[in-house]
Amino acid sequence: MRELSLQKRRTAALATAVGLLLVSAGCMVGPKYTKPAAPAAPSYSEQPPASFGEAQGWKTAQPSDGTIREKWWETFGDADLNALEEQVIAANQTLKSAEANYRQAQAQIQFNRSNLYPTITAGALITHNRVSGNAPTGLQGSQYGNFELPVSASWEPDLWGRIRRSITAAKEQTQAAAADLENARLILEAELASDYFEARSLDAEKKLLDDTVVAYQKALALTQNRYTGGVASKVEVEQAATQLQQTQAQDIDLGVARAQLEHAMAVLTGRVPEGFHLANEPLTQTPPAVPIGIPSQLLERRPDIAAAERRLAASNEQIGIARAAYYPDLVISATGGLQAGSIVNWFTWPSRFWAAGPQLSQTIWDAGRRRAQVIGAEAAYDAEIATYRQTTLTAFQEVEDDLSTLRILEEESAKQHEATASAENSLQLSLNRYKGGLVTYLEVITAQSIALANERTDVDLLRRRMAASVDLVRALGGGWNASKLPNV
Repeated sequence: MRELSLQKRRTAALATAVGLLLVSAGCMVGPKYTKPAAPAAPSYSEQPPASFGEAQGWKTAQPSDGTIREKWWETFGDADLNALEEQVIAANQTLKSAEANYRQAQAQIQFNRSNLYPTITAGALITHNRVSGNAPTGLQGSQYGNFELPVSASWEPDLWGRIRRSITAAKEQTQAAAADLENARLILEAELASDYFEARSLDAEKKLLDDTVVAYQKALALTQNRYTGGVASKVEVEQAATQLQQTQAQDIDLGVARAQLEHAMAVLTGRVPEGFHLANEPLTQTPPAVPIGIPSQLLERRPDIAAAERRLAASNEQIGIARAAYYPDLVISATGGLQAGSIVNWFTWPSRFWAAGPQLSQTIWDAGRRRAQVIGAEAAYDAEIATYRQTTLTAFQEVEDDLSTLRILEEESAKQHEATASAENSLQLSLNRYKGGLVTYLEVITAQSIALANERTDVDLLRRRMAASVDLVRALGGGWNASKLPNV
């Protein structure tokens, strides 16, 4: 009787301990995540170009500034660019890879969430056994059958929040993967736009060289006529021919870069280069005004910043998971089924068996393994903080760089227009002086070279301004914001 009473007390004590552990299942060990402060100034130090005036939507440091539209490339007003950008979204293989990574991260949420619930397994076992003739069992040489139909269930209560933190970390990693997808999309869209405008600038440069070749052919004909009339020397004819041939060579050379840009755009839109062609059309438009906003908004508009912050949050959960290893583990398991020595009585009531009960375990000594895991998780968190803040600083730098580039290039372009006009006037005067016999053809060649160099600089400045405009849109997040992260 005393032994039975003692057994009951032990069972009650065990049940009480298990009950207390289950009651504490709402506990969460580890630090609570708080979004860290990131560097941000009240306004950008660089001023936008004059073309971003009040009429175009620019207001200094106003939180209510308009934002970039989601299909930001439509701001440039180019139908061909619009069509190409849509193809990037639909067919680019890099985007498909990023999207697959996002789906993989989503699956990890369900994988970790399944650990909150019991695992149930079932099976069947049929064996024919023979006991060794030398076995010390008293059944040497005997044979028997074994028929089993077991069902097992096990459940590990999330006493210290390890599983819940794993789920949260998986959700945050999924949001980071979604931000990575958007960042990849933005980078590819910007790359296509940059390639497109560079190709159009090459078209403009080719048109300039084509027109120049025609002008030089006329100049060569003029020189040959003067040579025939005994007014010009053979040297002047050769000088004019050299100038023409050199310009023709430069005109042909543009085809190399133009072809490579076409190939790049084909790959960006998910096609082989052989089936892609972009018709020639000189670049004429100027950069549109881009709503800048204020620096604090940049933290919400850049997908790479959002991805870094979400990974930081997931890293915080890993600290809690590592600290949970210091606390005991509880597993509640049960097994039952049917077992018999022959198939005849396998499914009879006496063949039933079962076992159930909790198992509590605690690591007493592990030579510092758990401590090392906690230190490693904390170090990883510190590294993610540094990555997050560095990503933020880089974002501010990119916006400032692009603002200064646009402003300076706009001022430079205005002066370059004046220089080009002066060079063209100088060329016309030199041609008139040459026709009047006042100068040699060397002066004309010099004026031609200066005029062509200035005209090509004009075209290149417009290309750089368009590229900087695209870079600015990308640096500002391209119309994306953190509210678009999936609520997983």
